[in-house]
Amino acid sequence: MYRARVVILGLWLLSLLSGCAGMTNSQFEQPVVSLSSFRMLPQEMVSPTFEIGLHIINPNRESLSFEGIYYTVTIEGYDVLAGVSNNLPTVDPYGEADVLLEANVDLLKSIRLISSLMQQPRDRFKYSFNAKLDPGGLNPRITIQEDGEFNLQN
Repeated sequence: MYRARVVILGLWLLSLLSGCAGMTNSQFEQPVVSLSSFRMLPQEMVSPTFEIGLHIINPNRESLSFEGIYYTVTIEGYDVLAGVSNNLPTVDPYGEADVLLEANVDLLKSIRLISSLMQQPRDRFKYSFNAKLDPGGLNPRITIQEDGEFNLQN
């Protein structure tokens, strides 16, 4: 009798867990997030400041609020900055929104980049932007990777 109860309890727990796994929002479509701008702002301090623009498209019926974003920027192969923000807009259903992030370079992490630039001066730089956007709830995180170049002359 005891074994039958244990088996029934085990089957009940298994069905409960499989039901919870099916509760993820199958109607949720992952938003489209793209890098819209990446530029160096006019220098006011010793370390340069970059403005990073993101464009978000919500293809869902419901508004989309974001819990936060974690991002990193690599310049010429050197990890030079990382940041977070929880100041993100709510994107209306079938709507679009723009986000501006501002990031300062950590000079201690950039010593190798500066040394490389002293050996080979240049005006154009390759960058890689990586971000994880958290829409909260049971929705999966959105990963972004964009590579490009910026010019110090502009």
